[in-house]
Order: sequence, then C-alpha cells, then structure tokens
Amino acid sequence: MGNGDARVRGLAARAGGWSARHRWAAVGIWVLFVVLATGLGSAAGRVDVEDSEQLKGETSTAAGIIEEAGIEEPASETVLVQAKDDGLTSTDADFRSAVSAVMTAVERTGEVTDVTSPYDSGTVSEDGRSALVQFDVRGDPRTAGERIEPVLEAVADVQKEHGSLRIEEIGGASMMKTFDDAFGDDFKKAEYSAVPVALGILLIAFGALVAALLPVALAITAIVATMGLMGLVSHLQPMSDTANSVMLLVGLAVGVDYCLFYLRREREERAAGRDARTALRIAAATSGRAIVVSGVTVCVAMAGMLFTGIAEFEAMGLASLMVVAVAMVGSVTVLPALLSLLGERVEKGRVPFLRRRTGGRNDSRFWSAVLKRVLARPVLSVAVATGALLAVAAPALGMKTENLTLDQEFGDSLPIVQTYNRVNEAFPGGSEPAEVVVKADDINAPEVKAALADFREQAVGSGASRGPVEIKLHDQQNLAFVYVPLVGGSDQDAAGASLEKLRDEVRPATLGKIDGVEAPITGQVAGNKDFNDQLVGSVVPVFAFVVVFAFLLMLLSFRSLTVAVTSIVLNLLSVGAAYGILVAVFQHGWGASLVGAEGVGAIITWLPLFLFVILFGLSMDYHVFVVSRIREARTRGLETRDAIRHGVVTTAGVVTSAAVIMVAVFAIFGTLSMQSMKQMGVGLAAAVLIDATVIRGVLLPAVMALLGERNWYFPKWLHRLPDLTHDEAPAAATPRTRDDEPEKVPV
Repeated sequence: MGNGDARVRGLAARAGGWSARHRWAAVGIWVLFVVLATGLGSAAGRVDVEDSEQLKGETSTAAGIIEEAGIEEPASETVLVQAKDDGLTSTDADFRSAVSAVMTAVERTGEVTDVTSPYDSGTVSEDGRSALVQFDVRGDPRTAGERIEPVLEAVADVQKEHGSLRIEEIGGASMMKTFDDAFGDDFKKAEYSAVPVALGILLIAFGALVAALLPVALAITAIVATMGLMGLVSHLQPMSDTANSVMLLVGLAVGVDYCLFYLRREREERAAGRDARTALRIAAATSGRAIVVSGVTVCVAMAGMLFTGIAEFEAMGLASLMVVAVAMVGSVTVLPALLSLLGERVEKGRVPFLRRRTGGRNDSRFWSAVLKRVLARPVLSVAVATGALLAVAAPALGMKTENLTLDQEFGDSLPIVQTYNRVNEAFPGGSEPAEVVVKADDINAPEVKAALADFREQAVGSGASRGPVEIKLHDQQNLAFVYVPLVGGSDQDAAGASLEKLRDEVRPATLGKIDGVEAPITGQVAGNKDFNDQLVGSVVPVFAFVVVFAFLLMLLSFRSLTVAVTSIVLNLLSVGAAYGILVAVFQHGWGASLVGAEGVGAIITWLPLFLFVILFGLSMDYHVFVVSRIREARTRGLETRDAIRHGVVTTAGVVTSAAVIMVAVFAIFGTLSMQSMKQMGVGLAAAVLIDATVIRGVLLPAVMALLGERNWYFPKWLHRLPDLTHDEAPAAATPRTRDDEPEKVPV
C-alpha cells in the first residue's frame, strides 16, 4: 500500500485514514462534539416559530399587530346546544334551562371567563334548533388543553340531565386535548418504534449484533447532536416540533444508510482477502466519497426549503440539513475509527441462522438474472420501465391540494369531529371565523366606530357572512377584533370566496376609507389562503435551486455531463411516480381502504413541495452509491456494460438493505391516523421503493447500457471545472476475484 497511499486523494479518504490512525482521538472528538452540542443546546433552550413569523401575508401582519400590542388572545371554546328533533327550539323552557345550566356549570369550574349567552350574542341558528354558548379559557392559550378537562366534564354532566338535547363542546383547547389524547402517544410510539425496526432489519442484513448496532448508534448520536444544535440555531432561525419530527425521520434514514454503505464496503473488501487496513482505506476512498457526494447533494436539496419564505418549511429544511451534515461527518470520521478499533469483533453476536441467509449469493443471483435480461434488451427495458413510471405518475396531473379540514384529517373516528360538522352545518363558518384586526390611532373615534359598524353591516349584506358579526374592543391598545363567520363553513372553496369578498370589497368600502387604520384579515381560512399563495410562489425558485445545484454537484463529482443529466431525469421520474401514487390513493381513493384513507379527496397543501425536496435528496443516496461503483469499475478498465453489471450487482445487497430500512421507517408514519402524516409516510415509502428497484435496478442500467461510452461524455470546455472525482488505491484495482464476476457481498 505504500505507493497506493500517494494516489488516494479526497476529503473522505484523508478523513478515514486519519481516523483509522488516530482512532481514540476520533472517537473522543465525536463523543465530545455530541456532549457539547447537547449541553449547549439544552442551556440555550429552543426558540419556536411564532405566529407572526409563519407567513408574510396579512396573517403575519395581523399576528405582528397583536404581539406588538401585548395582547394574548385566549383559547376560545363553544358549547353547542342542539335539539335532537324538530319539536324543540331555543325559545322553549327546556332549551333555555339547558343553556343556563351550561353557563353555570362552566363558570363553576373556575377555568373560564367571559361566558356569553347565545341570547345575548345572537348565536342562535336560523331554524332555532341550535345555539352556541361561548367562553374563553383562563391562562396561557398554548397550554389551555391541559386545563380544559374539568370544563369538559361539567358539560358532560349537563348533557346527562338533558336527554332531548345534544350538548357538546368544541374549541381550541378541547381539540388540543382530544388530539393529544388520541394521537400524541400514537405519534411518539411511531417515532420510538423506528429505531428497533431499523435495528431488526440491520440484524437480518448483517447477521451480527455489533455490526447491526453501529449504523443505529451513529444515527442516534447524530440525531442527539442535531437536537442540541437546533437549540443553538433556533435563536437565529426558530424551530418547531414538526421540524424536530422531520429531522428524526431524515436523520435515522441517512445516518443508517451512510454507515451501511461504508460498513458493507469494508466487509466486502475483507471478504475478498484484503487485510483490515487495506479494506478500510478502500472503503474510505470509495464509499466514503460516495457518502460525501450524497450528503452534500441531500444538504443542497434540503436548503431548497429555505427559499419558501415559510417559517415552518425553513425550520424543517435547516433541521434536516444539519442532521444530514452531522451524519455525513460522523460516517467518514468516527465510523472508520470504530471499525479500526473493533477489527474482527465487528462480527460479534452473530446469529448462525441469519448467517446462512446472508451469505451473499442470493442477492447476486437475483440481480444477475435481472441485469442479464435488462442488458440483453436495454431498449425494451427502458420503454417498459419508463412507460410504467409515467403511467403511475399520470394521476398526478390532476392533483388537488388543499389544507385538510378536521373531518378530512381525522375522519369520523372522533366525537369532536362530528361536533365540528354539526356546528358548521348550523352556523356556516362559525367554528372557523375570519378575524379582522383593526388598528387605529383612536379606536373610539366616531369615524372609526362608524366604519366598524358599516363593516359589520356590509359583511352580512355582501353575502360573505350570515352573522352574527362580533366586535371586541381593546381600548387601551386602540385595537378592535372583528369575528366574521364565513359563508361556506368547512367548504374551503366557498369559504375562500367569502374571504375574498371581505378583503376585496367590504374592507375597502368601509375600514379602508379611514386614514391611519390598518385592518388585516386573519383566521383559519385566511391563513390557509396566505399559506397557499406563498407556497405556490416559492415552487419555481425551490425547484430551480434544487435541480440546478444537484446537477452541478453530479457534474463535478463524476466529470460526466451525461451522468449529471440522467441523474436529474431519473430522480424526477421517481418523484413523479410518488406523486401519482399519492393522488391515486388519497385523492381518487384507489386502494384507500388498505391504508385507512377513505374519503380524504385531496393532498395536503404543503406535501408536494416537501416531498420533492426530501425525495430528490434521499434518492441521491442510492444513485450516487451505484453510479460511483460503476464509475470505479470503469476507471479500473472494465467495458461500460461490464462496469454496469459489476456496479449494480455488487451494490444490490446494500441498496436493498438501505431501502428496506427507509421504507419500513416511513411506512410506520403511514400507519398514523392523521391523514397528513399518513400521506407523508406513504409518499416517502412508495418513492424509496420505486427508486431502489425500478430506477436503480432496471432503468439506470438500461439507460447506461444504451448510452455506452457516451455515459462519460465531458465537453472540453468544461475541463476547467474543479475535479471532485477520486482515484482508488491500487489494492482496489487488483482484487483476487475476476472483475467481470459479481463480488460476494454478505447480504
């Protein structure tokens, strides 16, 4: 290896070599980094995204006015009192008695304030069969769900005494509690079960406990360190619980994958008869470099979320970027050190039964058989694979995106969803009213009061609302909150049209005529519209950024214009197929019963862009790993077709294992009851499965076989670009097995 050392170049090779020589130092530095990041992050605390930072439209303006005024809007609750048949109305004594009993019961809990009778506020339905008792929950609205239990019990007691009426509570606090009780543990169990699932699959893949534990340990330490870094970074870019969950998913997936790539190559070289040091150096120069290229590409893809201008997306993108970077650094530094320390002990804890199943020939035979047919008829293979993927992607052309309503998100499995539907049916828009935040120099000035009254009148007169329109004054802050139930209720399109009337017609004709008055309109429907508008506006810059930078990275890493172009096209096909599956299942309902997604009818708004960024990054894992192995074989002198066969067959085991882990982890989230999480899990799992089989096992080798030597086309005018390729050590060029035979990978 003396001569070989001089030829090995590249960051990954140098990092791996240094770590192997200074193994205790490398391990110590990694442990110190994880401990320091965790400690400093805990000490700094995490700053979460505020409402005013979420969006840049009117919703953000309204939130900023409220925060600047120091007003903390309480969590509002509503009790629906509704006759079960047509014989009872709000004017009857029994109905009035029930309303009085509800008001008395909730007041006695001491947890509420501003209890309002429907007879005073006018919240009685047109048919007189329904009425709303409204009140606010005392204390911090963010923790109101923890204090609402006594109120819910009080309302339930009143219901027991009035059998002819339906008495049900709904609101921010009660929904918060219901969802936490129903899905909080479910979501946590999914996160926690991801680790043992990954460990079990690795145990099957390696057949040895120590080897299986290494990837999981690396992923967990990378996740722990990133959690600490999120605390520090959150003071510059606020984070969120959603960003934390996405970080865990991505961190576990790439952390295990990167370690798997490295460890399997090291074991493969040792199985070929090379000594431990040589095997480790080859793994560092080859798989280590593939990890760096893949990691940087994934980081670039995740950075695309920073161009959305949406705080939640920016938090998710930054958190994912950090965990990928940490996992990548750990894979090329501490992992070689651990492998050097463990030596043969990496095989400890071997299970004989698993060893027999992972001897290496099964996968090689299978993929050899597939490739024999693919390479024999590459034109047919490309036509069939591309046609199949385009057919799967076709439903995506009719994709309908919207923010899912409560009944779409959770179905009818929860009683509170039925209450939500009843309130919206009796009081369209009453459960999610538009909120106009009116700021004036003097909120009590005659012209301002007249404009407020005029706004209330025209909101109903224009058809945007059926009322009642409620106005709450905050004299000290010179603010007024105007609550407008929107016609359309839970129908997003109809409610959106009502919102447009308020913003474009009613407001300019009333409040807009008064100098110095600001009146941004917020609320659930307004927030959804502002979010959608901003998201649509960010699609092109995010798409362009991710595609262009991924193309440049592939171009520099492989010194091939053809490889860079085919990489982008194949990844786009994979993403398109994932979109098609999502639309088919969740929008059209094809096979929806298999995943518990009946009646959703749409894709949640944020998912397509999120999936594009995540999938485009993660799919590079397999692509870079397979193409690196093909290029490595081609550099060693094999013909392109033989290099393709060698590269695909020798990486088949590791790509299969990595894909199975990713699919299993993502599929866990596809079992959750929340449709948004289910859609994310199914979309990610389907895309990874397609990517690791059809794309990498059929389409990639077929396309490369058709292109032949044109795979390595690199125009002379591009030769001035930096060379990020690598040279393998001589030991890698003279293996004991024939180059044209599949090497035995213990899979």
